Amino acid sequence: MTTKPRWRPQGATVLAGAALVLGTSLPAAFWPNWRGPEANGSSPETKLPQTWSKTEGLRWTASLPGPSAATPAIWGDHVFLTAAVREEQVLLALALDRRTGKELWRRQAGLGFGQDRLSNFASPSPVTDGQTVWFFFGNGDLAAFDFSGKKLWARNIQKDYGPFAFLWTFSSSPVLWNGRLYLQVLQRDVPVQGRGRADRPNDSYLLALDPKTGRELWRHVRPSDAREESREAFSTPVPVIHNQPAELLVVGGDCLSGHDPDTGREYWRWGTWNPGRIGHWRLVPSPVSGGGVVLACAPKGGPVTAVKLGQQGNLGDAAIAWQSQDRNVSTDVATPLFYQGKFYVLNTDKRVLSRVNPADGKVEWSGELGGRVKLEASPTGADGKIYLMNHNGDVFVVEAGSQFKLLATIPMGGEPEDKTLRSTIAVSQGNLFIRTGLKLFCVGK
Repeated sequence: MTTKPRWRPQGATVLAGAALVLGTSLPAAFWPNWRGPEANGSSPETKLPQTWSKTEGLRWTASLPGPSAATPAIWGDHVFLTAAVREEQVLLALALDRRTGKELWRRQAGLGFGQDRLSNFASPSPVTDGQTVWFFFGNGDLAAFDFSGKKLWARNIQKDYGPFAFLWTFSSSPVLWNGRLYLQVLQRDVPVQGRGRADRPNDSYLLALDPKTGRELWRHVRPSDAREESREAFSTPVPVIHNQPAELLVVGGDCLSGHDPDTGREYWRWGTWNPGRIGHWRLVPSPVSGGGVVLACAPKGGPVTAVKLGQQGNLGDAAIAWQSQDRNVSTDVATPLFYQGKFYVLNTDKRVLSRVNPADGKVEWSGELGGRVKLEASPTGADGKIYLMNHNGDVFVVEAGSQFKLLATIPMGGEPEDKTLRSTIAVSQGNLFIRTGLKLFCVGK
């Protein structure tokens, strides 16, 4: 169901201009959110580097105050990042100069560090529209700043809607779409390790806010038949226009659904990849659309399912365009890439990248990236190349051609903090932006 607004900001500053990113004209040279200008991991940029090192082929290297799995958001000459500082137990919003790497400002946006050993509260990626930047953290802190670092408003989603019920650190990123800021909270219905409400079931919901003020526009409760950990999702909503109307794609709780961006009303639902109702299938990969279908990626070695867009109601098997049979075509964490008319699916555990035809699910090639280290950062496509990074900071450059070709393997990690790196490589204005534990590398001229 969709509820009416409940929260009113205290002393919120009204921003100038409409907060629009997707669905309007957007400079293709910028990277405004987690999955880039096309919301699918791709960029139309060209003349990007193929080889470099930690000491050569760099424009600059910046030191960072703490780790984060978030992807940088880039607009013009501003690079926005988050950091969690363990010693001080603070969450930071940061802005760097894109040209030099110099820190422009840092602001404390929350308190805490994390709730498990694999991640921290600074994992959600920021989003910007060129005037304002929004930072969200896994402890529920949400804040808006202008480009000079002035705080415009702030609130905490847990304080306003109840404590999160997640076993793992919450890491869904905010999405900006046609003047609304969206968040999803797909969580357990009962407490886990003391987190969540005990007096009544915890709702899973989709939330739309006014990006100028933080005021609630609507809140849509999204029910699920999933059990236990399978109710938890760390995916991010994806807006898409396929014919009409526009819709917001949400995946988690053993199902994929399409929603009205204006009201949250559910247009359709497909499920499930988990007919046996296994209780430990938390979901991480976000939906990605292309070629008239949207991919839903089952966890822990499960298949990738392509669901046809533009449907209504509760969908059955007739809505499935195809489902992967090749065990290489599976992803437990990384969100697939859609680039130049093809899907690229990164198998997190096998370290295999596969190119898939969206029309029929045919696997055009699969290639091993090598090593024994997991790759959980989502792939990036630009300039005819696919850029990927593993937990230790090794970057792989693959040709986005008709055959698998590994062009380069470049170690960018090596520090004590570089053990579970998950930040996706961002592309902007001729440069690659690679985040390791405590460094941001700007690669290129």
